[in-house]
Amino acid sequence: MKKLFDEIPYMDNGRIILKKLEDTDSEALLELIRSKPVYRYLPTFLFEQQFGDDMHRMIRELYSDCFARKESLIMGVYLKEGMRFCGLAEYYGYKDEIHKTCLGYRLMESCWGQGIASEAVAMMVDYCYSQTDIEIITASTMIENRASARVLEKNGFIMTATAVPEDWGYSEPTIADKWFR
Repeated sequence: MKKLFDEIPYMDNGRIILKKLEDTDSEALLELIRSKPVYRYLPTFLFEQQFGDDMHRMIRELYSDCFARKESLIMGVYLKEGMRFCGLAEYYGYKDEIHKTCLGYRLMESCWGQGIASEAVAMMVDYCYSQTDIEIITASTMIENRASARVLEKNGFIMTATAVPEDWGYSEPTIADKWFR
């Protein structure tokens, strides 16, 4: 079995593709990170938000720095038809010694309600369990984010803790639910 950070995977379920971001994704990625509705339920310190408007630099450093240090494995989410950029899928919080990772995603608002998030999470879970030595996958959601909670439930995640204060980079702790699969 390979380790999660041995490679940047390419996943294709026939409708959705998860793969390495390309420099040509810069414009769509900038549109994503500028979306207040998308980021209202997300931490303030996400990798893609640290580079201002320079998405070309973000993509370069994502794979040369963040991936190399095994901090985060971020892939683009695309509708296969037309290779339309839909958002980001991420593995983070990797703990090799206990075969654990966390997962998350963020989608363009125009892609909400189409099953893309559920399919992307299913692909990520399947990849971990069938192709890597990952045994534990966790996720966190703000308690107000019922849509993401439903995505996790559809994918077999169980809420293990509710209303836990976490540091998501805001002035006050963020109250989040913890999920396990």
